[in-house]
Amino acid sequence: MRKHNLKQLFVIGFLLTIQSIYAEVKLPAIVSSDMVLQRNTTVVLWGWADANEDITIDASWLKEKLNIKADKNGDWRLEVITTNSKDAQTIKITSKESNITLNNILFGEVWLCSGQSNMRQTLAGYNGQPTFGSVLATANSNNPNLRLFTVERKGSKAPLKDVNEYKAWQQASPDNVLNFSAIAYFFGNQLQKILDVPVGMIHTSWGGSKVEAWISKDMITNYQTVNLDNVDIANRTNHIPTALFNAMINPLIPYTIKGALWYQGESNKNDPKGYKTLFPAMVKDWRSKWAIGDFPFYFVQIAPFNYGGNDKFEEKENSAFIREVQLQCADIIPNSGVAITMDLGEQYCIHPAKKKEVADRLLFNALNKTYGYKTIDFAGPEFDSKETKDGGLILKFKNAEGGLYAFNGLQGFEIAGADKVFYPAEAKIINGRNVFVKSDKVLNPIEVRYAWRNWVSGTLFDTSILPASSFRTDNWDDATHYKE
Repeated sequence: MRKHNLKQLFVIGFLLTIQSIYAEVKLPAIVSSDMVLQRNTTVVLWGWADANEDITIDASWLKEKLNIKADKNGDWRLEVITTNSKDAQTIKITSKESNITLNNILFGEVWLCSGQSNMRQTLAGYNGQPTFGSVLATANSNNPNLRLFTVERKGSKAPLKDVNEYKAWQQASPDNVLNFSAIAYFFGNQLQKILDVPVGMIHTSWGGSKVEAWISKDMITNYQTVNLDNVDIANRTNHIPTALFNAMINPLIPYTIKGALWYQGESNKNDPKGYKTLFPAMVKDWRSKWAIGDFPFYFVQIAPFNYGGNDKFEEKENSAFIREVQLQCADIIPNSGVAITMDLGEQYCIHPAKKKEVADRLLFNALNKTYGYKTIDFAGPEFDSKETKDGGLILKFKNAEGGLYAFNGLQGFEIAGADKVFYPAEAKIINGRNVFVKSDKVLNPIEVRYAWRNWVSGTLFDTSILPASSFRTDNWDDATHYKE
């Protein structure tokens, strides 16, 4: 009898403990001390508690406390207005079972950074693959107004409410920046100094990932059937449709952001037509889920790289086709911009060391388009039109208000006639604004291609030293190139 009573007491005590734990307010990982909340706007605080639990929010910048009741599932969500104050703030969250205090909160600019390995590359670089400027950047990284949050790699078959593995909000310092995304750090550090406001950078990327993995099931089922019931989520997780969205993006929603940075495309290079559909769909998907409008979305065109051969001309073998699609996506996606990297690639390393230059070009987009710095140039020359003259073709360009520039002459141009065979061509800048292309082997030229190879080093710039993308004036699918 005594043993029976003890057993009952143990069970009752265990159940009371579980009830108490469940009743405590729980916050998502990204809502914590040291976070940066988007300034001067409406942000969302959310979390979980017991069903119908009464919760009080006491924010230091608000005159009155806010009260909310969790729903029947224990979910709660509250919109809060932030200010432009640069002072550190606190948030106290209380309920019958909880007393949470979040300290050292700042209002500022919050950017989400995602993609594959070139976005994931840290200041420390990869084995045998450096990030240029990392030592000096690390030495100068102590900045309490720059905050960093990292989502670790994780996949899921269904949308998760919270991230499972992460590095919580940290103030940038030599102790942590080496293992943070180099592009995200360089972008955030410069933005913080230029705007003189706090900046929060959220990094969530996975090397080798395909764009399909970053799209929700709601969106991607418009384009392909997705059934993960019998899929091994641990096998090539970064290629599984919806898997990374579920685990690495969904848990961050609805944390209010200013915009997003994206560097991905290498894993989709063999299907440029598909990418032209799926990438804009992903951006639309994220914007719909966040429900804060068409927030800025700036992305990087993949850099030239050998990809196992440089004499490829066919669509599935030549990364120039997906670079073309990425350039087109800047026109397809509202409130977006592209950073061109034709001069930053490395022939035998898919992870170029010049990450600060990439971050700079993303920053130029943001400064001009998002923050109103209209004198900051952000776009390199873009092919506009052509005309036949003197046995060659004259090419005209947009986004070259100050003219064109080449360090040591132009290289990488090819020209073709009606037979669709491209021959190496001579090219030169004329009148400081146009390019004249000609080959003695093509008597009646009609089309030109520039840097239309896997590996090439860009030579055409504007006077802001922003490079032109690889481009073609034709739309041929069956063109070839001359071989001796």
